Amino acid sequence: MKKLERGLIHIYTGDGKGKTTAAVGQGTRTSGGGYKVLMTQFLKGDDTGELYSIEKMAPNFEIKRYASIKNFYRNLDEAGRQRVQQEAQEGISLIKEALEEEQYNLIIMDEIMAVMYLEIIPVEVVINLLKNKPEHVEMILTGRNAPEELIQLADYVTEMKMIKHPFQQGIYARKGIES
Repeated sequence: MKKLERGLIHIYTGDGKGKTTAAVGQGTRTSGGGYKVLMTQFLKGDDTGELYSIEKMAPNFEIKRYASIKNFYRNLDEAGRQRVQQEAQEGISLIKEALEEEQYNLIIMDEIMAVMYLEIIPVEVVINLLKNKPEHVEMILTGRNAPEELIQLADYVTEMKMIKHPFQQGIYARKGIES
């Protein structure tokens, strides 16, 4: 497997649309360059377009989902929360193993900020992953509410800021655009 010259850390955060889309775009570019990409998605349960696009880019671009939910985490009962916590931990374990075995050039942790914000996985666990990643592995973390500790650690930080959004007019997620 060829290696990147140097792997950096990206954060796509903020309340605006486009965090996952930006991560998928970078993954597409990286995969197209002949590098291996792993995208881990947390807390997403809907059938979304990126699943099918990424599937077509296999084996250079893989996607795995952990702690999938169709509703808000806070609305889950205790058993549901425990399931989500266990599955999120499985996702973190996969990422740790992928880093240790240097299986990928780019690892995307989609919605990891929500996982930390909801205290499903401690911020320190993610910081530890980033601090111990191989030098040539690029990392992208997405989601609202990026912790300041991660912002300080990252090389790129992009904030998507919502100025106007169709849901303010009662237009919900549309297939092929928002999902």
